[in-house]
Amino acid sequence: MAFSAPTGRDTGSVLDDRSREIFRRIVESYLETGEPLGSRNLSRLLPMSLSPASVRNVMSDLEELGLIYSPHISAGRLPTQTGLRFFVDAFMQVGSLSEDDRASIDRQIRPANRDQPLESLMAEASLMLSGVSRGAGIVITAKSDPVLKHVEFIRLEPTKALAVLVGDHNQVENRIIELPAGVTSSQLTEAANFLNAHLAGQTLVELRSELAQLKDKVQGELYALSQDLVERGLAVWSGDAEDGKPSQLIVRGRANLLQGLEDTADLDRLRLLFDDLEKKDSLIEILDLAEKGPGVRIFIGSENKLFSLSGSSLIVAPYRDGEERIVGAVGVIGPTRLNYSRIVPMVDYTAQLLARLSR
Repeated sequence: MAFSAPTGRDTGSVLDDRSREIFRRIVESYLETGEPLGSRNLSRLLPMSLSPASVRNVMSDLEELGLIYSPHISAGRLPTQTGLRFFVDAFMQVGSLSEDDRASIDRQIRPANRDQPLESLMAEASLMLSGVSRGAGIVITAKSDPVLKHVEFIRLEPTKALAVLVGDHNQVENRIIELPAGVTSSQLTEAANFLNAHLAGQTLVELRSELAQLKDKVQGELYALSQDLVERGLAVWSGDAEDGKPSQLIVRGRANLLQGLEDTADLDRLRLLFDDLEKKDSLIEILDLAEKGPGVRIFIGSENKLFSLSGSSLIVAPYRDGEERIVGAVGVIGPTRLNYSRIVPMVDYTAQLLARLSR
Protein backbone atom coordinates (compact mmCIF):
# COMPACT_ATOMS: atom_id res chain seq x y z
CA MET A 1 0.00 0.00 0.00
CA ALA A 2 1.35 3.41 -0.98
CA PHE A 3 0.95 6.55 1.03
CA SER A 4 2.63 9.88 0.56
CA ALA A 5 2.85 13.08 2.54
CA PRO A 6 4.40 16.54 2.24
CA THR A 7 7.91 16.41 3.63
CA GLY A 8 9.23 18.97 6.04
CA ARG A 9 12.59 19.61 7.68
CA ASP A 10 14.88 16.57 7.89
CA THR A 11 15.51 16.25 11.62
CA GLY A 12 16.20 12.53 11.74
CA SER A 13 19.92 12.95 11.19
CA VAL A 14 20.37 15.12 14.31
CA LEU A 15 18.62 12.75 16.76
CA ASP A 16 20.44 9.94 18.52
CA ASP A 17 18.68 6.74 19.62
CA ARG A 18 17.87 8.13 23.06
CA SER A 19 16.31 11.31 21.64
CA ARG A 20 14.32 9.35 19.09
CA GLU A 21 12.94 7.03 21.76
CA ILE A 22 11.91 9.89 24.04
CA PHE A 23 10.30 11.73 21.14
CA ARG A 24 8.44 8.62 20.01
CA ARG A 25 7.05 8.04 23.51
CA ILE A 26 5.81 11.64 23.76
CA VAL A 27 3.97 11.41 20.44
CA GLU A 28 2.48 7.98 21.10
CA SER A 29 1.25 9.14 24.50
CA TYR A 30 -0.32 12.22 22.91
CA LEU A 31 -2.08 10.16 20.23
CA GLU A 32 -3.45 7.82 22.88
CA THR A 33 -4.43 10.25 25.64
CA GLY A 34 -4.15 13.78 24.28
CA GLU A 35 -2.31 14.76 27.46
CA PRO A 36 1.23 16.15 27.95
CA LEU A 37 3.82 13.62 29.07
CA GLY A 38 6.17 14.73 31.88
CA SER A 39 9.78 13.77 32.42
CA ARG A 40 9.11 11.71 35.57
CA ASN A 41 6.48 9.51 33.94
CA LEU A 42 8.50 9.30 30.75
CA SER A 43 11.61 8.08 32.57
CA ARG A 44 9.59 5.10 33.85
CA LEU A 45 8.50 4.14 30.31
CA LEU A 46 11.91 4.14 28.67
CA PRO A 47 13.78 0.89 27.98
CA MET A 48 17.04 2.57 29.06
CA SER A 49 17.80 3.91 32.55
CA LEU A 50 17.52 7.71 32.55
CA SER A 51 16.79 10.11 35.38
CA PRO A 52 13.99 12.68 35.05
CA ALA A 53 16.68 15.36 34.87
CA SER A 54 18.37 13.64 31.92
CA VAL A 55 15.01 13.25 30.22
CA ARG A 56 14.34 16.97 30.69
CA ASN A 57 17.64 17.79 28.99
CA VAL A 58 16.68 15.70 25.97
CA MET A 59 13.22 17.25 25.93
CA SER A 60 14.80 20.68 25.89
CA ASP A 61 16.84 19.71 22.82
CA LEU A 62 13.70 18.38 21.09
CA GLU A 63 11.92 21.62 21.92
CA GLU A 64 14.70 23.66 20.33
CA LEU A 65 14.28 21.57 17.17
CA GLY A 66 10.60 22.51 17.09
CA LEU A 67 9.39 18.93 17.57
CA ILE A 68 7.69 19.32 20.96
CA TYR A 69 6.43 22.14 23.16
CA SER A 70 5.18 22.74 26.67
CA PRO A 71 1.53 23.90 26.82
CA HIS A 72 2.08 25.33 30.33
CA ILE A 73 4.99 26.18 32.56
CA SER A 74 6.09 23.07 34.51
CA ALA A 75 3.79 20.89 32.33
CA GLY A 76 4.86 17.93 30.27
CA ARG A 77 5.43 18.06 26.52
CA LEU A 78 3.22 17.66 23.46
CA PRO A 79 4.28 17.25 19.82
CA THR A 80 4.10 20.25 17.51
CA GLN A 81 2.65 19.94 14.01
CA THR A 82 6.24 19.69 12.76
CA GLY A 83 6.82 16.92 15.29
CA LEU A 84 3.72 15.03 14.15
CA ARG A 85 4.87 15.28 10.54
CA PHE A 86 8.29 13.94 11.50
CA PHE A 87 6.68 11.11 13.46
CA VAL A 88 4.45 10.15 10.53
CA ASP A 89 7.36 10.20 8.09
CA ALA A 90 10.01 8.55 10.25
CA PHE A 91 8.32 6.38 12.88
CA MET A 92 4.82 5.40 11.86
CA GLN A 93 4.41 1.81 10.76
CA VAL A 94 1.52 1.39 8.34
CA GLY A 95 0.69 -2.27 8.08
CA SER A 96 -1.84 -4.18 6.06
CA LEU A 97 -5.49 -4.07 6.97
CA SER A 98 -6.50 -6.86 9.33
CA GLU A 99 -8.95 -9.49 8.11
CA ASP A 100 -11.48 -8.34 10.73
CA ASP A 101 -11.27 -4.72 9.56
CA ARG A 102 -11.49 -5.76 5.92
CA ALA A 103 -14.57 -7.91 6.61
CA SER A 104 -16.18 -5.08 8.60
CA ILE A 105 -15.71 -2.60 5.75
CA ASP A 106 -17.05 -5.09 3.22
CA ARG A 107 -20.17 -5.69 5.32
CA GLN A 108 -20.93 -2.00 5.68
CA ILE A 109 -20.28 -0.89 2.11
CA ARG A 110 -21.20 -3.86 -0.06
CA PRO A 111 -24.48 -3.21 -1.92
CA ALA A 112 -27.48 -5.04 -0.48
CA ASN A 113 -28.89 -5.43 -3.98
CA ARG A 114 -28.01 -4.54 -7.55
CA ASP A 115 -30.36 -1.57 -7.61
CA GLN A 116 -28.99 0.10 -4.48
CA PRO A 117 -28.03 3.69 -5.38
CA LEU A 118 -24.32 4.43 -5.37
CA GLU A 119 -24.98 7.49 -3.20
CA SER A 120 -26.20 5.27 -0.35
CA LEU A 121 -22.97 3.25 -0.55
CA MET A 122 -20.98 6.49 -0.38
CA ALA A 123 -22.92 7.48 2.73
CA GLU A 124 -22.16 4.09 4.31
CA ALA A 125 -18.46 4.55 3.54
CA SER A 126 -18.45 7.99 5.14
CA LEU A 127 -20.27 6.69 8.22
CA MET A 128 -17.88 3.75 8.57
CA LEU A 129 -14.79 5.98 8.43
CA SER A 130 -16.22 8.31 11.05
CA GLY A 131 -16.76 5.30 13.29
CA VAL A 132 -13.12 4.15 13.19
CA SER A 133 -11.66 7.61 13.68
CA ARG A 134 -12.19 10.46 16.10
CA GLY A 135 -13.09 12.60 13.13
CA ALA A 136 -15.56 12.98 10.31
CA GLY A 137 -15.65 10.57 7.40
CA ILE A 138 -15.90 12.21 3.99
CA VAL A 139 -16.64 11.01 0.49
CA ILE A 140 -16.49 13.33 -2.50
CA THR A 141 -18.02 12.17 -5.76
CA ALA A 142 -19.05 13.68 -9.04
CA LYS A 143 -22.73 13.46 -9.73
CA SER A 144 -23.33 10.73 -12.26
CA ASP A 145 -25.36 11.08 -15.42
CA PRO A 146 -27.72 8.13 -14.94
CA VAL A 147 -30.11 6.66 -17.42
CA LEU A 148 -33.60 8.07 -16.94
CA LYS A 149 -36.48 5.73 -16.15
CA HIS A 150 -39.24 8.20 -15.48
CA VAL A 151 -40.00 11.92 -15.48
CA GLU A 152 -42.93 13.61 -13.79
CA PHE A 153 -44.05 17.21 -13.24
CA ILE A 154 -46.23 18.12 -10.26
CA ARG A 155 -47.79 21.57 -10.14
CA LEU A 156 -47.16 23.41 -6.86
CA GLU A 157 -48.18 26.99 -7.64
CA PRO A 158 -49.37 28.82 -10.75
CA THR A 159 -45.74 29.58 -11.66
CA LYS A 160 -43.91 26.64 -10.01
CA ALA A 161 -43.77 22.87 -10.39
CA LEU A 162 -41.83 19.97 -8.91
CA ALA A 163 -39.79 18.02 -11.46
CA VAL A 164 -39.30 14.41 -10.30
CA LEU A 165 -36.59 12.36 -12.03
CA VAL A 166 -36.03 8.65 -11.42
CA GLY A 167 -32.76 7.06 -12.58
CA ASP A 168 -31.84 3.51 -13.50
CA HIS A 169 -30.55 2.66 -10.00
CA ASN A 170 -33.60 4.19 -8.34
CA GLN A 171 -31.91 7.54 -7.82
CA VAL A 172 -34.62 10.11 -7.23
CA GLU A 173 -34.01 13.81 -7.61
CA ASN A 174 -36.58 16.55 -7.09
CA ARG A 175 -36.23 20.05 -8.47
CA ILE A 176 -38.56 23.02 -8.11
CA ILE A 177 -38.75 24.78 -11.47
CA GLU A 178 -40.31 27.98 -12.73
CA LEU A 179 -43.18 27.44 -15.18
CA PRO A 180 -43.78 29.33 -18.39
CA ALA A 181 -46.74 31.70 -18.15
CA GLY A 182 -50.15 30.10 -18.64
CA VAL A 183 -49.12 26.43 -18.38
CA THR A 184 -51.92 24.19 -17.10
CA SER A 185 -51.68 20.99 -15.05
CA SER A 186 -52.90 18.93 -18.00
CA GLN A 187 -50.13 20.38 -20.17
CA LEU A 188 -47.57 19.36 -17.57
CA THR A 189 -48.93 15.82 -17.67
CA GLU A 190 -48.82 15.77 -21.47
CA ALA A 191 -45.24 17.06 -21.46
CA ALA A 192 -44.14 14.36 -19.00
CA ASN A 193 -45.84 11.68 -21.10
CA PHE A 194 -44.12 13.02 -24.21
CA LEU A 195 -40.68 12.86 -22.57
CA ASN A 196 -41.26 9.40 -21.09
CA ALA A 197 -42.46 8.04 -24.45
CA HIS A 198 -39.67 9.50 -26.58
CA LEU A 199 -36.70 10.02 -24.29
CA ALA A 200 -36.78 7.60 -21.34
CA GLY A 201 -33.83 5.19 -21.26
CA GLN A 202 -31.28 7.87 -22.08
CA THR A 203 -28.92 9.93 -19.98
CA LEU A 204 -29.49 13.65 -19.59
CA VAL A 205 -26.66 14.40 -21.99
CA GLU A 206 -28.30 12.11 -24.55
CA LEU A 207 -31.68 13.66 -23.73
CA ARG A 208 -30.53 17.15 -24.63
CA SER A 209 -29.00 15.86 -27.86
CA GLU A 210 -32.17 13.98 -28.74
CA LEU A 211 -34.29 17.07 -28.15
CA ALA A 212 -32.14 19.00 -30.59
CA GLN A 213 -32.66 16.29 -33.23
CA LEU A 214 -36.42 16.21 -32.60
CA LYS A 215 -36.72 19.93 -33.15
CA ASP A 216 -37.09 19.58 -36.91
CA LYS A 217 -39.39 16.54 -36.68
CA VAL A 218 -41.81 17.43 -33.93
CA GLN A 219 -43.44 20.83 -33.95
CA GLY A 220 -46.17 22.44 -31.92
CA GLU A 221 -46.86 23.57 -28.39
CA LEU A 222 -46.23 20.17 -26.79
CA TYR A 223 -42.67 19.98 -28.04
CA ALA A 224 -41.97 23.62 -27.19
CA LEU A 225 -43.25 23.14 -23.64
CA SER A 226 -41.31 19.90 -23.17
CA GLN A 227 -38.11 21.50 -24.36
CA ASP A 228 -38.68 24.50 -22.09
CA LEU A 229 -39.28 22.29 -19.05
CA VAL A 230 -36.13 20.30 -19.76
CA GLU A 231 -34.06 23.45 -19.95
CA ARG A 232 -35.63 24.81 -16.75
CA GLY A 233 -35.44 21.68 -14.60
CA LEU A 234 -34.15 18.43 -16.00
CA ALA A 235 -30.83 19.65 -17.30
CA VAL A 236 -29.70 20.88 -13.89
CA TRP A 237 -29.66 17.29 -12.61
CA SER A 238 -26.25 16.74 -14.14
CA GLY A 239 -25.31 20.35 -14.77
CA ASP A 240 -23.10 20.64 -11.68
CA ALA A 241 -20.85 17.87 -12.94
CA GLU A 242 -20.40 19.15 -16.48
CA ASP A 243 -16.97 20.55 -15.73
CA GLY A 244 -15.79 17.15 -14.56
CA LYS A 245 -15.33 18.34 -11.01
CA PRO A 246 -17.01 16.78 -7.99
CA SER A 247 -20.26 18.34 -6.89
CA GLN A 248 -21.34 16.18 -3.99
CA LEU A 249 -19.87 15.89 -0.51
CA ILE A 250 -21.06 13.30 1.99
CA VAL A 251 -19.92 13.89 5.58
CA ARG A 252 -20.73 11.70 8.55
CA GLY A 253 -19.55 12.00 12.14
CA ARG A 254 -19.32 15.76 12.56
CA ALA A 255 -20.43 15.28 16.17
CA ASN A 256 -17.18 13.36 16.79
CA LEU A 257 -15.28 16.61 16.32
CA LEU A 258 -17.26 18.28 19.10
CA GLN A 259 -16.31 15.77 21.77
CA GLY A 260 -14.13 17.20 24.49
CA LEU A 261 -14.21 20.75 23.10
CA GLU A 262 -14.87 23.37 25.75
CA ASP A 263 -12.52 26.16 24.78
CA THR A 264 -14.19 28.94 22.77
CA ALA A 265 -11.21 29.16 20.39
CA ASP A 266 -11.47 25.42 19.61
CA LEU A 267 -15.19 25.76 18.88
CA ASP A 268 -14.52 28.74 16.63
CA ARG A 269 -11.93 26.75 14.69
CA LEU A 270 -14.42 23.91 14.31
CA ARG A 271 -17.01 26.31 12.94
CA LEU A 272 -14.45 27.46 10.40
CA LEU A 273 -13.92 23.84 9.38
CA PHE A 274 -17.65 23.28 8.88
CA ASP A 275 -17.86 26.48 6.85
CA ASP A 276 -15.01 25.26 4.65
CA LEU A 277 -16.77 21.97 4.04
CA GLU A 278 -19.85 23.77 2.72
CA LYS A 279 -17.94 25.49 -0.08
CA LYS A 280 -17.76 23.80 -3.47
CA ASP A 281 -14.24 25.19 -3.96
CA SER A 282 -13.22 23.20 -0.89
CA LEU A 283 -14.43 19.97 -2.47
CA ILE A 284 -12.40 20.63 -5.59
CA GLU A 285 -9.35 21.45 -3.49
CA ILE A 286 -9.62 18.24 -1.46
CA LEU A 287 -9.74 16.26 -4.69
CA ASP A 288 -6.78 18.21 -6.05
CA LEU A 289 -4.82 17.37 -2.89
CA ALA A 290 -5.63 13.68 -3.36
CA GLU A 291 -4.54 13.78 -7.01
CA LYS A 292 -1.08 15.20 -6.31
CA GLY A 293 0.44 12.02 -4.88
CA PRO A 294 0.08 8.26 -5.13
CA GLY A 295 -2.11 6.41 -2.66
CA VAL A 296 -3.17 7.90 0.65
CA ARG A 297 -2.01 11.40 1.53
CA ILE A 298 -1.71 12.86 5.02
CA PHE A 299 -1.92 16.59 5.72
CA ILE A 300 -1.42 17.72 9.31
CA GLY A 301 -2.84 21.01 10.55
CA SER A 302 -1.58 24.00 8.60
CA GLU A 303 0.17 21.90 5.93
CA ASN A 304 -2.73 22.61 3.62
CA LYS A 305 -4.33 26.04 3.38
CA LEU A 306 -7.83 24.57 3.19
CA PHE A 307 -7.98 23.65 6.88
CA SER A 308 -5.13 25.76 8.19
CA LEU A 309 -7.39 28.06 10.22
CA SER A 310 -9.18 25.19 11.94
CA GLY A 311 -5.92 23.26 12.50
CA SER A 312 -7.49 20.02 11.29
CA SER A 313 -5.73 17.03 9.77
CA LEU A 314 -6.80 15.38 6.52
CA ILE A 315 -6.19 11.78 5.45
CA VAL A 316 -7.40 11.36 1.88
CA ALA A 317 -7.15 8.98 -1.06
CA PRO A 318 -8.60 9.26 -4.58
CA TYR A 319 -10.65 6.56 -6.27
CA ARG A 320 -10.86 5.91 -10.00
CA ASP A 321 -13.34 4.69 -12.56
CA GLY A 322 -12.86 1.86 -15.05
CA GLU A 323 -10.78 4.12 -17.28
CA GLU A 324 -8.48 5.04 -14.39
CA ARG A 325 -9.80 8.59 -14.20
CA ILE A 326 -10.03 10.06 -10.70
CA VAL A 327 -13.74 10.50 -10.04
CA GLY A 328 -13.77 11.18 -6.31
CA ALA A 329 -11.96 10.98 -2.99
CA VAL A 330 -12.50 9.37 0.39
CA GLY A 331 -10.96 10.21 3.72
CA VAL A 332 -11.11 11.46 7.28
CA ILE A 333 -10.96 15.01 8.62
CA GLY A 334 -10.30 15.45 12.30
CA PRO A 335 -8.03 16.80 15.00
CA THR A 336 -4.28 16.27 14.76
CA ARG A 337 -4.64 13.52 17.38
CA LEU A 338 -5.78 10.82 14.94
CA ASN A 339 -4.78 7.16 14.92
CA TYR A 340 -2.90 7.60 11.65
CA SER A 341 -1.45 4.09 11.45
CA ARG A 342 -4.92 2.53 11.73
CA ILE A 343 -6.84 5.02 9.58
CA VAL A 344 -4.43 5.12 6.62
CA PRO A 345 -4.94 1.47 5.54
CA MET A 346 -8.71 1.77 6.10
CA VAL A 347 -8.92 4.85 3.87
CA ASP A 348 -6.79 3.08 1.27
CA TYR A 349 -8.97 -0.05 1.21
CA THR A 350 -12.19 1.99 1.19
CA ALA A 351 -10.95 3.95 -1.83
CA GLN A 352 -10.18 0.69 -3.64
CA LEU A 353 -13.62 -0.70 -2.78
CA LEU A 354 -15.45 2.43 -3.95
CA ALA A 355 -13.45 2.33 -7.17
CA ARG A 356 -14.66 -1.22 -7.86
CA LEU A 357 -18.26 -0.32 -7.02
CA SER A 358 -18.13 2.75 -9.28
CA ARG A 359 -17.25 0.74 -12.40
